[in-house]
Amino acid sequence: MEKLLIRWVKLPKVKLFFSASQSDPTNKTSIEDANITRRSANYHPAIWDYDYVQSLRNDFVHDESYKERASKLKEEVRMMLGNVVDPLEKLELIDTLQRLGLSYHFDAEINKTLKNISTDRISTVAWKKDNLYATALEFRLLRQHGYKVDQDVFTCFLDDVGNIKSSLNQDFKGLLSLYEASYLILEGETILENARELVAKLLKQYLKENKDHQYLWMLVDHALELPLHWRMPRLEARWFIDVYEKNKDKNPIILELAILDYNIVQSIHQEDLRYVTT
Repeated sequence: MEKLLIRWVKLPKVKLFFSASQSDPTNKTSIEDANITRRSANYHPAIWDYDYVQSLRNDFVHDESYKERASKLKEEVRMMLGNVVDPLEKLELIDTLQRLGLSYHFDAEINKTLKNISTDRISTVAWKKDNLYATALEFRLLRQHGYKVDQDVFTCFLDDVGNIKSSLNQDFKGLLSLYEASYLILEGETILENARELVAKLLKQYLKENKDHQYLWMLVDHALELPLHWRMPRLEARWFIDVYEKNKDKNPIILELAILDYNIVQSIHQEDLRYVTT
């Protein structure tokens, strides 16, 4: 099968401008008295007219070879989920599938895995002992899926005054994982909330001083712009596909499935759009 490419249409960004009378609540000048000069928004002509919508190609919907390939890849990934033994590798695989927008294909397997990890996380701690990255990743994924995890799991990484231990200041993978986890705290939980400011400062310093590890650098930059928990999953998947492709440790099977699935889903949306405009 030929190499798959994501079909992506970039739409123009629109800047919003506000007059002083709108943005300043202390401005006493009435709208009638103000001499407002409206700026042109420079809107581009819409490309989504009837002819364009009807001309969209939907090969990924009508060509059975794509569906058959996707089905085969899903079974291979399902086998991966069942064969992985190490808890950290399981969590990393689940996190990757989520960020690539593939997790909905494997809900049963993911829920079973997280349930087992949640049940065994107290009795089995060797795999995450003194590992900030593993502890924070487990915390975030379990919280995302509704499992109860106490914030006290992070106390071993704090010094006497409640700051992140200085020995962890260069563990940028762990700090990034902690930063993302800090956005899933509950009201009244202060450990991660207090640590977030220092962690963000350390990550910003990392961006200035380190560009050798492109994959991690892009993840840190992306997280500081907006944390993962606040992003729209489908748009995140589109961004992460490009980033994951640059990861030297990427799984080619998962990457191929992610690209294929994205194109199939997008083609279905385009087909629906054609239908409602006829």
